[in-house]
Amino acid sequence: MTQAMFHLEESHVQFLKQCKIYGFKDKSAAVRAALSRLREELQRQSLKDSAELYAEVYAEDQETRELTEAAISGWPE
Repeated sequence: MTQAMFHLEESHVQFLKQCKIYGFKDKSAAVRAALSRLREELQRQSLKDSAELYAEVYAEDQETRELTEAAISGWPE
């Protein structure tokens, strides 16, 4: 694994010292889990933002709604 150096606030350091209480093997495992969760949350938020934008465009654009309805007509529900 690659190593990285970064600066933490004291509260983060204290939390990492207790990582085993939360079931992590070591501090690195806790940091990796936190970064993975952050990445997933950012991706989820990006998808949500994208979906909201598409919904807004769909709601405001009659032509898009008509094309969508034409494309799905005849499909089983």
